[in-house]
Amino acid sequence: MSVDLRTRLMKDVRPLSVEAVLDGVLVEALAAHGDLAGRGASYRAVEPLGLDVEGTSFTLRAEAERLIVESGLTRAGVVAHIAEDALSDLVQDYQSTTGLAMTGRVRIEKGGLDDWVGWEPVLRALLDGRKVYETGDVDFRTEGGEPLDLDRSFSLDDDREEIAHFLRQAGFLHLRGIFEEDEMAAVGRDIDEHIARATPDDGDSWWAEDAVGQAQAVRVLNFYEKSEALQRLVDSDRYQWLGALTGDGHRHRRSAEGLVKPLGIVKGLSDLPWHKDCGQGRHSLLCNALTCGISVTGADRVSGALGVVPGSHRANVRVPGRDPVMDMAPRMLETKTGDVTVHCSDTLHRAHPPTERPRKVVYSGFRLPLLPGDEEPAEPRYGREARAELTNVQERIDAVERREG
Repeated sequence: MSVDLRTRLMKDVRPLSVEAVLDGVLVEALAAHGDLAGRGASYRAVEPLGLDVEGTSFTLRAEAERLIVESGLTRAGVVAHIAEDALSDLVQDYQSTTGLAMTGRVRIEKGGLDDWVGWEPVLRALLDGRKVYETGDVDFRTEGGEPLDLDRSFSLDDDREEIAHFLRQAGFLHLRGIFEEDEMAAVGRDIDEHIARATPDDGDSWWAEDAVGQAQAVRVLNFYEKSEALQRLVDSDRYQWLGALTGDGHRHRRSAEGLVKPLGIVKGLSDLPWHKDCGQGRHSLLCNALTCGISVTGADRVSGALGVVPGSHRANVRVPGRDPVMDMAPRMLETKTGDVTVHCSDTLHRAHPPTERPRKVVYSGFRLPLLPGDEEPAEPRYGREARAELTNVQERIDAVERREG
């Protein structure tokens, strides 16, 4: 089982007019996946979605478990206003419903933000043929067909194929004792140095605030280039073997981010709630990449361990937040210094806020190689640095979670 779920080429993403979407993209998608999307819309009981695109309006709704499109907004239970370029990005999975909301590119006239975001799995079923998750769709089995122990962790001495199978099934790994404590201490010193150098307007760090409004640097971008200690470790065989695990040809990004997890953060991009790395879009262009967390200090229940939802990389669900239809119990990956966690970019995960001790972690990882004939975009849009400049990202995520209850 491959974790490469891409269905699109990056070079094919282009500006589409509303006419091209209505007369081409949607006609073809409905012919190919109208039944699949209709089943998903019925299962999720979403209200008909009306879109007003600069004066051109149409509605998507389920009829007899098949999705159809009709002109106008008469039957729409949710009405969203978006520009033509936003519609183009949406139908090509360059930005998701969540991504458009977070970047202020959609205005909801009828219904709420959660209704808008709730359409995302149905749109992905329609446009990419990805079945909407139904409770019970995912189970976990060993290669021999026995129930998989989702609490298992691994070491460098364990069988690589067993490790790879676990990753494909569960969407995450906990690897013990990959690096030594003195090696982590050297990386930790580099994090401290660059956190101390950071300024709010440097474009090279992320910031958050505590309860009294004190701003703190919590993430150093471009950390691979800044830390020779880290370079030596992630360029070594102890780390690089992870790229070959799934057989999909993952390649190390040669980039990293150094994070601190302080106590008492109440605002900003520090302790993110449940989300997928592709939740803002581009799942069909990039997934699954592998994100690796190097535990510079250990992480447990009181120091902000990583949370994951097993099998969520195999589930087309709404994000952010834990979709109520998901029946997979989350896991907290409690690590020791020198351990490494791995999660697929489509695995639902979160950063638990530390309550007694802060911690440090480095995130790096591996991306899939370009598909045959594909090309890198000349000017990538909506990158992580650009999203960090949005002052209300956390508030928008929290608003969706509050509506979910």
